[in-house]
Amino acid sequence: MKEALVARAYAQSIYQLGEEQKIDVTDEMTKLTEVINENNDLETVLFLDVFTIEEKQAVLNDVLGKLGLSSLVKNVVNFLMEEKRIGILPLIFKELVVLDDHKKGFMRGIIEGREDKVNEAFEKKIHTFLKEKLGSEPILTYKKSEKVTAGYRVTVEDLQLDATLDNQLDKLKSEILNSQ
Repeated sequence: MKEALVARAYAQSIYQLGEEQKIDVTDEMTKLTEVINENNDLETVLFLDVFTIEEKQAVLNDVLGKLGLSSLVKNVVNFLMEEKRIGILPLIFKELVVLDDHKKGFMRGIIEGREDKVNEAFEKKIHTFLKEKLGSEPILTYKKSEKVTAGYRVTVEDLQLDATLDNQLDKLKSEILNSQ
């Protein structure tokens, strides 16, 4: 929880600095994150404590230079490395994406269900409901989940709508136990 709060604070600061300097930090961090995710060796060098900070920074600066990222993003990533907080870079990136989405007027969410794909009528209905309730355009992706017996669970940031059989049974069980 503490790391999430720290990551959110970093993301807000980075995003604000990017806006002031007219730099799309979310786009630049996306490029960096994609390169890191595609290269296991780079990920190992950056996130494991096997290498010295100097070795990590040499590799990192080479990568940052080849990507042509702004000095703002280079300085932020190097600062995280020096402060031994590079491990929260993925959390900072997620927070930056959320901030950027809000700025652009939409929110991302997940629909979880048991089937291979979501029922189209349900997806349209939940999309309309969320747009009215949140005042932003929801971008929903579907994820098949073995944890759901039947029905759907929708999560958009802090909002969760749970219309699963499991949830209904838990509520019934709670009511029965509390009524005695």
